[in-house]
Amino acid sequence: MDASPVRGGVPHLAGVHGDAYTTFMTDNTVTVREARAHLAEHINRAEEGTPTVITRNGTPVAAVVPITDFEALEEAADVMLAREAEAVLADGGPTVSMAELLADLFSERGEGAA
Repeated sequence: MDASPVRGGVPHLAGVHGDAYTTFMTDNTVTVREARAHLAEHINRAEEGTPTVITRNGTPVAAVVPITDFEALEEAADVMLAREAEAVLADGGPTVSMAELLADLFSERGEGAA
């Protein structure tokens, strides 16, 4: 996937956000059963740049996408979270130490495991 012009300090990913891409994805939709039966084919298509949407009971639940698309999504999410954090800090929002953050994360895990 090519990163097109930079917008707001972030490369604009025309392929991911363009109508042609999302239309193309919906043209390649399979059920979970079909995906299981032909997983290697869908992986091969993803390697070639063609995503596949997987549905359960007619509802999209997952996608097999080219790794470059996935990496672009991960990068965009990181940028978005960093911008949100910068905005909170700029507004004088609360901060926590790394120790407090880790303690909070581990206490949440312990609650869910019980």
